[in-house]
Amino acid sequence: MTSKQIINLLPYQHPFLFVDELTAISSEGITGNYTFKKEDYFYKGHFKNNPVTPGVILTECMAQIGVVCLGIYMLKDEIANENEPKIALTSSQVDFFLPVFPGEKVTVVSEKEVFRFNKLKCKVKLLNEKGQLVCRGQISGMTHIFA
Repeated sequence: MTSKQIINLLPYQHPFLFVDELTAISSEGITGNYTFKKEDYFYKGHFKNNPVTPGVILTECMAQIGVVCLGIYMLKDEIANENEPKIALTSSQVDFFLPVFPGEKVTVVSEKEVFRFNKLKCKVKLLNEKGQLVCRGQISGMTHIFA
């Protein structure tokens, strides 16, 4: 399954799609990136005269790339039968270290910790363009295929 195929199967669309490309994909992990647009809706009020990407949006970006995209890849055999994947966030614990500003490109690196009983748990980190650690944590989701 290619990067483009995985992204096309995501259950998101603009303005809530936070995946531009996937650069490494395996059953053990996934790496991808996203560039936050200067005109994104959430910058208008977060923060007044000093726009910063909200932590919840950074967490969502990490979940979309690190759990949902990886989950789709892990279910590629079932999806090949034209079944539709559904992945729901079940838990997240994220520590934040640096801000992400409008126009910045970030990279998400995810390592699979557990995939059992349709639950995917990953260790995920988000890096800025300088390779600095912005945030990291654990994110889990449940996967299900609808026939």
